[in-house]
Amino acid sequence: MKFEWTYNQAEPLLLRTFLKKQGISKKLLAKIKFQGGKIYVNNHEQNVLFSLKSHDSVTVVIPDEKAHETLLADDVPIAIVYEDDHLLVVNKPAGIASIPAQYHPRGTMANRVKAYYVRQGYANQVVHVVTRLDKDTSGLMLFAKHGFAHAKLDQELRNKTLVKKYQALVSGEFQQLQEHGEINLPITRDLTSLIKRKTDQSGQTALTEYWLDVKGQQAALVDIQLHTGRTHQIRVHFSAIGCPLLGDNLYGGRMDLGITRQALHCCALTFRHPFNGEKLAFTLPLAADMEIVAKEL
Repeated sequence: MKFEWTYNQAEPLLLRTFLKKQGISKKLLAKIKFQGGKIYVNNHEQNVLFSLKSHDSVTVVIPDEKAHETLLADDVPIAIVYEDDHLLVVNKPAGIASIPAQYHPRGTMANRVKAYYVRQGYANQVVHVVTRLDKDTSGLMLFAKHGFAHAKLDQELRNKTLVKKYQALVSGEFQQLQEHGEINLPITRDLTSLIKRKTDQSGQTALTEYWLDVKGQQAALVDIQLHTGRTHQIRVHFSAIGCPLLGDNLYGGRMDLGITRQALHCCALTFRHPFNGEKLAFTLPLAADMEIVAKEL
């Protein structure tokens, strides 16, 4: 894959420094050097110690990424929301894990995306997961189609310019929810379980912001934005304030209201395109099972 820039500053600058400013890491530079990539200045191959002058044209050719044999391909259709040369946004169904585990090497979105790349004959076939979702959470999931895009999107995650929003159905003491509120409770591991988390002052800072969307007789629909990314954060926080998610058996959610998976859906995803800077915003309506229950309740 080829990327091109023009250096427009008056002062000379090392090519290495310029490439770092474009988001090319030392690891990626090593890959370019040792795995068949090239760096050109004004169509002449150069090394990273070359001194750039104003109006120099820089071209970087990044070698293709061969598929990892350890990731198996599941030839199952995926629901594509958006795709270009660098990004893939999909609608993940509930009940499908994001990535394989040691004893569950297939049946995940990563397996499905790999099969899609193979069917399409893409040159880059490594699956780069940018935003994961819990197995029983539905909605928008973002993949990078090569390592350079993944690195730049990870930087957006660190800078908090990549924003995910969710919708959830909650029960319990939902009548006490404000129109707009925050849950600011540290989260740590629950030592009684291999997977469960809990709120505790010894834990890591965790902040969840919510807006009350619709309040019914037995449940409420809330819109949610995370300001930190702790494991099970939404589920733990709403359980901690007495409003567990419907269908979330692990955290005390009701299982008798028509939904038996955690009623959580990633409904919106907003970020800057890693290469052209365009603001991208994607939205999804509620998953069908949540929509049915929401209307009934």
